[in-house]
This record gives sequence, C-alpha cells and structure tokens, in this order.
Amino acid sequence: MELNRYRFDPDTILSKIKSVQRLGPVSQLEDTPSTIFETLLRGNMDLQGLMPWSSNYTFLVTLVGKDQTSLQAVYKPGDGERPLWDFPDRTLSHREFTAYLVSQVLGWPSVPPTVMREGPHGLGSVQLLIEAEYEAHYFNMRDMPAYIEDFRRMALFDYIVNNADRKGGHCLKGKDGLIWAIDHGLTFHTEPKLRTVIWEFGDDEIPTPLLKDLARLQKLMEGPELCQILEDLISSREIKAFKQRIAQLVSSGCFPAARLGRNVPYPPI
Repeated sequence: MELNRYRFDPDTILSKIKSVQRLGPVSQLEDTPSTIFETLLRGNMDLQGLMPWSSNYTFLVTLVGKDQTSLQAVYKPGDGERPLWDFPDRTLSHREFTAYLVSQVLGWPSVPPTVMREGPHGLGSVQLLIEAEYEAHYFNMRDMPAYIEDFRRMALFDYIVNNADRKGGHCLKGKDGLIWAIDHGLTFHTEPKLRTVIWEFGDDEIPTPLLKDLARLQKLMEGPELCQILEDLISSREIKAFKQRIAQLVSSGCFPAARLGRNVPYPPI
C-alpha cells in the first residue's frame, strides 16, 4: 500500500500532537510550552550544517519564531534518506514522528518534541535538540540505579515500535537530568526487527504500572481515533503489526527475550 505523501501543513501536525496528548496519561506527561511546537512548525529554518556520523542527511538547524523565540533542532528530510532494502520507501521521517506520538500516548519514554514540516530540502522530521552530556551513553549508565526504570521503559517501547536501531548513543543524558530516547527512523516494520543494546530485562515480568499503560494503549488502538491519527504516517499493515506487538506483551506480561539471529545494532554505540 502506498503511504499518503501529502504535504503536512502545520495545523494538521499540531492537531495530531494535541490529540495524542489528550489520550495520554496527563499526570505522567510534562507540559511542553506551546511556543516550542510553534517554533518547530513555523519558525524560519537556518541550516547550520550536517550532523556528523549520520547515515542519512541530518542537519543541525536554528529555528526562529515570529516572537523571536530561537531554538536548535535536528532536521531529517525524507529526500535525504538512503533507501534500505527493508525500509525502501523513504518514510523514516514519518516513523520518527510516529514514535514521538506513541511516546506521548504512553507517557514514556522521554522523546524530544518532534514534528514534520517542510524545510530547505523538503518534508522531513524536525526534533528539538537536547542539551546532553554527550560522553554519557547506555553502556556507562545502565548500572546506575537512578536510570534503571528509564531503560526498563525504553526496552518495552522499543519492542512495541519494533526499533531496529537502539544504539547505546541513542540514549541521551540530558542536562535536565532526564534520559532521552532519540533516533526512531527504523521502526514500525511489519516483520520482527528489534535490534537493541538493552537486553538485561529479557523474560522479566513487566511491572504492573507499565503493564497497565500498555493495556490502555491496546484499548486505544482498538478504537478509531488513535488509528486515524497514525494512518497518514505508517501503513495499515504496519498498524496491524503494531497492535499485535502490544497484544503480545499484554498477554505474556513479560519483557521480550532475544530471538535467534541479529539482536544488537552495529555499531553498538
């Protein structure tokens, strides 16, 4: 099935974000100032340069809103994506935005505010740049008690969105003290693709609060509203597979265990 590739206007994108936030657990969500979304969606975009070590064209940009609000973000245009044999349709930016929407419905993990919009190189995802301690990554934080719950939630999230690329460097320690999950372009495939560095919870029981969150998401996916929000971004087959992964976790009540084959991305950081 061909995805709907129409040009998403700012009002459409903002409507999707507000809709999923209304569906989410308000008590668990931090309020993102509306000026951030307005600037991400409508601010004048100035390219600062290519981000290093990215496999696709990924730009650091400065956005300036009409009230002179300025922020930095990461812009990933669809036309700058390198087609992959298993993700050939140049929709990685769609998947970045879809993952953000799902995180808002769940209330976890912390994914930076993300939108889709037109930029100098066409339609793409635009994600708020997180001020992070860049020497910190999963492998030197995983044994710290303060972050175990963050990684537990991230492991569940990666399974349901079918993340094929959870590297250690995709777990950022923000200067705000939060652990942020970034880089969700290789997600929502219909076939099992989970490749992650976070396997220490395999076969553990899912804590009751997280299981309740997943059950609530499962119920929402049985209704029309959330599916309609997602259907412009991923295909109907991908939505069906997404539902099945959620149902599998709710039914088993356990974290997934590593399957045969390649389970860790390369490079791991």
